[in-house]
Amino acid sequence: MIDLGKEPTGRLFRQYFVPTLLGMLSLCVVTAADGVFVGQGIGSEAVAAVNIVWAPMMFMVGIGLMLGIGCSVVASIQLSHGAVEKARRNVTYALTAGTTLVLLYVIGMLASPTATAYALGSSDSLLPLAIDYLVFFTPGLILNIWGMIGLFIVRLDGSPRLAMWCNVIPGLLNILLDYIFIFPLGWGMKGAAAATGISVTVGGLMALIYLARYARTLRLIAVPVSLDSLKAMVRSVGYQMRIGVSAFLGESTIAMLMFVGNLVFMRYLGDDGVAAWGVACYYCPFFFMIGNAIAQSAQPIISYNYGLGALDRVASTERVAMRTAMVFGVAVTAMFIFFPAEMTGLFIGTESQAARYAIEGLPWFASCVIFYIFNLTAIGYFQSVERVAPSVWFALMRGCLLLVPSFVLLPQVLGVKGIWLAIGVSELLTALSIVGYFLAKRAGS
Repeated sequence: MIDLGKEPTGRLFRQYFVPTLLGMLSLCVVTAADGVFVGQGIGSEAVAAVNIVWAPMMFMVGIGLMLGIGCSVVASIQLSHGAVEKARRNVTYALTAGTTLVLLYVIGMLASPTATAYALGSSDSLLPLAIDYLVFFTPGLILNIWGMIGLFIVRLDGSPRLAMWCNVIPGLLNILLDYIFIFPLGWGMKGAAAATGISVTVGGLMALIYLARYARTLRLIAVPVSLDSLKAMVRSVGYQMRIGVSAFLGESTIAMLMFVGNLVFMRYLGDDGVAAWGVACYYCPFFFMIGNAIAQSAQPIISYNYGLGALDRVASTERVAMRTAMVFGVAVTAMFIFFPAEMTGLFIGTESQAARYAIEGLPWFASCVIFYIFNLTAIGYFQSVERVAPSVWFALMRGCLLLVPSFVLLPQVLGVKGIWLAIGVSELLTALSIVGYFLAKRAGS
């Protein structure tokens, strides 16, 4: 059993970080495998279509992260006080609320797929591909939310390696099914969507079965069906959302950059520009998940010791997390700068116009990575110690207040290069604001 209150914080962080990072990166494989097989097996137009459809789906992933982080922070603090039954009730509430919200979303999206695709910026030529992906993948989001929330709970329950396998197995399955459905069976976009839907379903079921039958402490419990119980769930979920809302905003940042980027690239470069942007967007989840893995690995350690009042251990853990963020930020940036052709060629043929746009743009796009990972780690710290206001404010800055103006204004000044730099400028300004906030707090203490 992991002792969050006594073991050295560096060792604790490594115990959580290694399996969490591997699990997170495996989760990215679910998205990236689609990109590889869609781009190589169907074409760059399919990459553009997937990029258009994925933007709103990121909001649902954001809901999973919001509830997962929120219930994990609340349950961590309750466990540090010995309130096991309250912790179990809170994680059950989180899964129930997440399932309900995603179900409503799925119904709304599938009510009119054509209107939805057009609203997301699809052109007439991309419409059939966008509809195929939308219809065949969207239902899988219902079980995907179980995995998104459940992994936080599994990790907090003392099983970070199992949480890793709940990501690794679906990732490997997605690669296998993508190949079978797209190449031997020739199902095209429908096959890519079905492969992803099946793989996330398996991951969600793995997490749910563990929590229902095998969890050490945080077992799911039966919630009484009554008005009082409903009120208690609303209060609990509302508080969890307040804590985790910055995670939702963080995922919404990806949705926003995909959506606004699609519109801007369509305006400047047409379908080929959207396909090039789609290549970059396939990489966004990788460095998002790196930052997320750092934040999630530090979260149970920070929250538990914060609940105990052991602020020295809280500070020690955050220093380890920040150092890790900088190391990975530099490494990922170097990959984009030195190997843009190879990173583009993984998804689409490098002889296409879309590929030429991507190869030129990825080094500029890399300007965002260090600041992106740093910001996610810092916001994760604010969530872990229940500082809701700064976590929400900085998430809003990077996700909307700075990002959209950057996409609108920079292309007018720098042309197409400005579109690629928009995220980097937004993340840099947010990082400077976070550093200023920390320095102001230190000066005032």
